[in-house]
Amino acid sequence: MIKESPRNPTSAHTRDTVDAGDYYLKVVKAGETFRILDLEGNQAADTLFFNANEPAERYSAADTVREQGAVYLTAGSVLRSNRNNPMLEIVADTCGRHDTLGGACASESNTVRYDLEKRCMHSCRDSWMLAINEHEELGLSKRDIAHNINFFMNVPVTSEGGLTFADGISGAGKYVEMTAKMDVIVLISNCPQLNNPCNAYNPTPVEVVIWAD
Repeated sequence: MIKESPRNPTSAHTRDTVDAGDYYLKVVKAGETFRILDLEGNQAADTLFFNANEPAERYSAADTVREQGAVYLTAGSVLRSNRNNPMLEIVADTCGRHDTLGGACASESNTVRYDLEKRCMHSCRDSWMLAINEHEELGLSKRDIAHNINFFMNVPVTSEGGLTFADGISGAGKYVEMTAKMDVIVLISNCPQLNNPCNAYNPTPVEVVIWAD
């Protein structure tokens, strides 16, 4: 569902550009709203969420899909934790839908899907591992890398129940905006994938914008 936001980036307290292939890691407080902005279009932002006060509680695709009765996320979707608590609500979305089934690229999946020579290409899992190792104060470890959301990514479900990668449905200037229901750690890998159409084979920057309310 397309729903535009009334918020103006000039009133935000934080604005950060995340380069292609880089990570973003910050705490968003309960009641704050943040936006992921696709600056150039057709980019994928692979995102993990954790309860900032107890990181063992984290985003759960299974709980979210079950409770909302839909496999895609958009305005009105409530993102739920592995304890079935509401973590965030999508309050604005100019893209239309976002994937929560396809998972994130890793050296292993690059090898299986594409070629043995692709194993050492940079991946979202690499970005997450770098982030948690550079920010030990947040208490995250390798075991915390679980379900993720692929904002802006187009992963159609086939009639046979399989998943396919397709050209993105986002465009330059499109965004998704969420309000935190609890203090959350936001961990984004701005996807470096070059082997499927999720980034139009050309990874580009995104911007993260945070408002106090």
